[in-house]
Amino acid sequence: MENNKIKAYKVFNSDWKCRDFQYDVGKTYSLTDKEGKLISPVLCESGFHACIKVNNCFNYYNFNPDNKIAEVELFGVILGIDADKQCSNNITIVKEITWTEMLNLANTGLGCSGHSNSGRNNSGNWNSGHSNSGDRNSGHSNLGDRNSGHNNSGNWNSGRNNSGNWNSGHRNSGNLNSGDRNSGHRNSGNLNSGDWNSGDWNSGDRQNGFFNTVSPKTINIFNKDCDIEIWRKVNKPHFIYNIILNKWVSFNNMTEEEKIKYPKAFVCNGYLETFSYKEAWKNAYDIRESDDIELLKALPNFDAKIFEKITGIKID
Repeated sequence: MENNKIKAYKVFNSDWKCRDFQYDVGKTYSLTDKEGKLISPVLCESGFHACIKVNNCFNYYNFNPDNKIAEVELFGVILGIDADKQCSNNITIVKEITWTEMLNLANTGLGCSGHSNSGRNNSGNWNSGHSNSGDRNSGHSNLGDRNSGHNNSGNWNSGRNNSGNWNSGHRNSGNLNSGDRNSGHRNSGNLNSGDWNSGDWNSGDRQNGFFNTVSPKTINIFNKDCDIEIWRKVNKPHFIYNIILNKWVSFNNMTEEEKIKYPKAFVCNGYLETFSYKEAWKNAYDIRESDDIELLKALPNFDAKIFEKITGIKID
């Protein structure tokens, strides 16, 4: 695009330098050759770079109040009009933008100290919910990152009140729980303080009943009895530990269908994709290691039909 002018924003170091080039407010700069003739810019290589949206500046500069920010005017040959940054062979540093002014420009929400927030009272970045101090949250009052639920201090939670990670249930302080109010790990039941419980109110491990304080010496593996020590010592397939019920999909990696389904995903730079139990199993199985099938079949009491019923995966 030639012979046009656009308003944009540019971030500088605290001394008004960018890539060792010194700028001053109120001055105009041009890209010229050794003979002083104006030459065309090359995006990401030569010329004066700025962003039409002030939010995009922080894709290239740290979100640091010590940096200087200015409203600028690009004119002459302008490249990257549809990109997140623009480049021109002429630039005028129009005026300095204070940090407070930048926050008002960067956020469509209220009372936000981060950037790209559409909710209220967010101190993190790319939040569409309210009162988030982490990043890329679409829920409310999250301290961690990439939460779609509420009041989470961990990461990648789709439930509520989780302080651990990857929880899809509610009020979990452990990790990888799909049930509710668990303080242990990998529980599908509720209100367990131990690990791997499918029942409720257990303080031991691996219980499928209720109100148990002890851990059993034997467990059922594929519906048959097995000594717990044998199960602990056997080599297990790697993919069974990669059952992830939700993952963050960045905006740049979203399909057109996903962008239509989640029209506000650009605000938090993506969305939290959730999977059903069997979908999560398939995802893990699809990226299994070369020896995983052999290890799976070597598990105590392995039964292909039971495994398929649980996971939806057929093993020949």
